[in-house]
Amino acid sequence: MAQDNNFQEEADSEITELLGTAVELPPSDNLVPDYDSSFEDSLDEDTNGPDNDAEASGAALQIGFPEIIKRFEEQPHTAFDDPNYYKTALSHEGNIAQRVHMILQKYINSKDIKDRGVFRQQITTAYWDFLAGVARKAPANLPDPKKYLLRFSILHPTFIDAETRNLFAKIIVDNELAQPVYYLDEWFKLVGNGTIRISTTDEVQVTRSNSQIQLQQLLDKAKGKREGARGLLKAKDAERSNLENALTERLHLIMEHFPFEGLPDINAGYSDGQKRVIGEIQELLKNMLKSDRDLNIFSKDFFQAEEDVNVLKEKLAEERDKTGANVQAVDTEFGTIRQMAKMTIGRQGNHFPILTKEYFHCTANDVAFRENVITQLTRIESIDPEAFFRSYKNRATRIAPFVILIPGYGDSGMCWEPFDRFNRATSRGRIAIPMYPKNLTLALLSAVADLRWQVAKEKASYYWMEEGLTGNYYQWFSARKLKGDLKDYFIEDYITWMTKESEGIQKLDKEVRGIFWRHMPFAQPVKEKLKNRSFVYQELYQRDINRAMSDGY
Repeated sequence: MAQDNNFQEEADSEITELLGTAVELPPSDNLVPDYDSSFEDSLDEDTNGPDNDAEASGAALQIGFPEIIKRFEEQPHTAFDDPNYYKTALSHEGNIAQRVHMILQKYINSKDIKDRGVFRQQITTAYWDFLAGVARKAPANLPDPKKYLLRFSILHPTFIDAETRNLFAKIIVDNELAQPVYYLDEWFKLVGNGTIRISTTDEVQVTRSNSQIQLQQLLDKAKGKREGARGLLKAKDAERSNLENALTERLHLIMEHFPFEGLPDINAGYSDGQKRVIGEIQELLKNMLKSDRDLNIFSKDFFQAEEDVNVLKEKLAEERDKTGANVQAVDTEFGTIRQMAKMTIGRQGNHFPILTKEYFHCTANDVAFRENVITQLTRIESIDPEAFFRSYKNRATRIAPFVILIPGYGDSGMCWEPFDRFNRATSRGRIAIPMYPKNLTLALLSAVADLRWQVAKEKASYYWMEEGLTGNYYQWFSARKLKGDLKDYFIEDYITWMTKESEGIQKLDKEVRGIFWRHMPFAQPVKEKLKNRSFVYQELYQRDINRAMSDGY
């Protein structure tokens, strides 16, 4: 596995965007214009929303994520009925809010296609600058219009139709399932109060003058050490239990006696086999004593690490009480989130940042709200049960990634980082998902594929082109003399693996199928189903049996 010093230093990301054509503004920082007069549309009273029956998860196996019992609230909230929604969303954000408002007016009223394109670009730039100010307030309690602006990019409720408003009003607001799937307002709040560290970047080095950041990094390291010590302690405890069970079995063997021939009331001595068992018992006793010594050493390491974590938590809490929310961390994370949004959309995608009926074409099942995402991730794990497993010191642990829900019209999810470089053992990776994709399943599969590739690559370290999943795939790619981005090919093949091959539809190259079957195996029920579909899968299934019999799997 790659060493920590193979990583570049965690860095800030400063994203500078040109504001386009300048607009003269009054000097007041808290200017509140008369927004309502600019929009003739009013909230219509149609409350008939889409069918909100909960969709069955359909997962054959559920590994880790809870079953979604409720997808929507029975009664929609009324935030979108507030006639002052738009005014509240833009109020107290300074001149940038006025700029957004003015450009938006021009965009809506423009009849010329070229002018409309210019205003559209200006809105995109100004809106992101405006959104940065809203994000800074996320660690505090945002009013509903600002929260839903940040969460769903709903700037004005009349920009979407009544049915869509009703859909969004029924989306469950709070993280009732306590899963690591977050809307942007929740994410910035956690980053601002120090619960989650900022995402790593390669662009600008993180400042070391901020004591909260330093303490958070130390805490992350301490947590990693603690969880590593706990894992070793648990493994050593299991080892000792196995030795004790082996001792018990052998004691039963030597306590079984047979009488001398002709002397039924007197038992004979130990047989040759029992004498060998006595020798094994002596070795077992030695190993038990060694295991017990190691257990005591590991327990001291764990409790010391636990004490370090508690001390650092207290210091970090004191620092937060002194300084409040870490605005610098939020600003840095906002720049990173903007980069994530660009990457999920792509160069040729729709970068318009506001939710409007003109661009929103998702069904209720394809909007990436939290419950939909958890349902889809459960389905993914039912096919690829090792999707979120990570090996550390020869122990595989399921660690679901942070999922950041970004309000945008992208079609592909992506992995920003496979794990925290300060805590390889137990930290979560980070994947970003666009909220309004054409197909939510494909968006999530592309993110999981990206995560799988990066985790496998980091695990192989310097040998990623030679060993494991990435090594075998790279060698196949090179042998075929294919052109293009290697990871993009892998992501496309993973999507095919999960959507076609898992159903017995043979679309992949034979060698790729073998690599995936070996390094990203389907769940056992899927394998059992496939082995009866085709000789191709039957042969792969038999290879599993052969490897298991030879202990080479």
